[in-house]
Amino acid sequence: MTQSRLNSRPTRRSIIKSAALGSVAAIAAPYVKDSYAAGSLSLGVWDHWVPGANNAFTKLCNEWGAKNNCEVKIDYITSQGEKDKLTAAAEAQAGTGHDIMSHRDWNIQVHQRNLEPLDDVVGQLIKQYGPISPVAEYLAKIKGSWRGVPTAVGSQVKPCCSRIDLYKEHAGIDLMDIFPADESKYDKAKTDTWTWDTYLTSAQKLHKAGFPVGLPMGQTSDAVDWVAALFNSFGAVLVDDKDNIKVNSDETRIALEYLKKLMAVNPPEVYAWDDAGNNRWLISGKGSSIMNPPSAWAVAKRDNLKVAENCWTHAMPKGPKGRFVGQLPQFYGLWAFSKNKPAAKDLLLHMSQKESMAQLVEASIGYDLPSFKSMYDFDTWKKVGPPVGTVFSYPPRGDEQTSMCGAPARADVGAQIYNQAINTVMVSKFTQGNEKLDDVIKWAEKELEGTLRV
Repeated sequence: MTQSRLNSRPTRRSIIKSAALGSVAAIAAPYVKDSYAAGSLSLGVWDHWVPGANNAFTKLCNEWGAKNNCEVKIDYITSQGEKDKLTAAAEAQAGTGHDIMSHRDWNIQVHQRNLEPLDDVVGQLIKQYGPISPVAEYLAKIKGSWRGVPTAVGSQVKPCCSRIDLYKEHAGIDLMDIFPADESKYDKAKTDTWTWDTYLTSAQKLHKAGFPVGLPMGQTSDAVDWVAALFNSFGAVLVDDKDNIKVNSDETRIALEYLKKLMAVNPPEVYAWDDAGNNRWLISGKGSSIMNPPSAWAVAKRDNLKVAENCWTHAMPKGPKGRFVGQLPQFYGLWAFSKNKPAAKDLLLHMSQKESMAQLVEASIGYDLPSFKSMYDFDTWKKVGPPVGTVFSYPPRGDEQTSMCGAPARADVGAQIYNQAINTVMVSKFTQGNEKLDDVIKWAEKELEGTLRV
């Protein structure tokens, strides 16, 4: 097997031009007829930021390749500069390239016509492991057909990551007691106290003490995702599943009024942060809480150990309509032009087994998140530290539900809502721009009308 990193970024011109183990074997039997029939496969895979994580993926593919006499070639493609998405676009238009390709967020929707249906693979996984994340289904099940297989690699949720010491000292809140590193010890009476009202009160105290929370309010995914989770918890819907614009509601107004208070106790620069801004804020020691995967904690272990030793990842606050956390799954898609679909499906099934997922999660230090709740019992989340158990509550537990900005609108509309960051622009207009609430709602209605016309 060979593996490489794609360092040459395809240009837009070139894209346009190209357009002119054991139990697994039994399950996989329908796909690979015999051990000498597999041939070769090529994969274009998201280049993981955690050192060593790519090696774990390579190992899994090596094992499958050796067993099936199949040469597997892997290109690890960075997401910086959207290089992975540009590569996928080039291959889709050219009708040639890798057999299997990683796809982030809305990319399954973008390339649905060029992707092989994978109902047989996903159907088997659901039989094995039970219900799949509603967000993964929203993004990858199109007109009743699965066009992508959810993977743990690069998939994430964005719950709270907070400083244990600062919350105890300045807000009188023991986060480890509310969200212990053992779900059997969750006490509903305690977790129910972690509400958006509590979050605001504690944020005000932490701001006064000189350690504000850091919540981005730009047009990047970290901002869009946490605001969408808050909107869901307040019952605010922008567009429903029947193309009705619902943004002009009491729920939206209450959410925005709440955010006016919350953003006032954030550092003013949050409106200009990129997706690394909140990480830097926590790692610097200036911040008390962010909403993010464990990446900030992982970097803090290297750059500011004192901060890392006091980090605790835990559930999002609860609102009137429930507790929601933003989720961004990744998927593997099989191009319709692939010459070796049976082998590709067999490999996808192998990579998606619980044993395989456990290895990938371990290699990512708990960052990667499967879309099956039945896989949230991996030891990695219990054992990594410091402090031990710090990321146990990273997978949604208890009453926490996953959320996707744009849902429940049909996915092509949802993609526009997400990519235009309509929710965070609304918040910015009201909280930073001091525009009248009615004017912000009218602006949003006009923008949402545009998403339905496309």
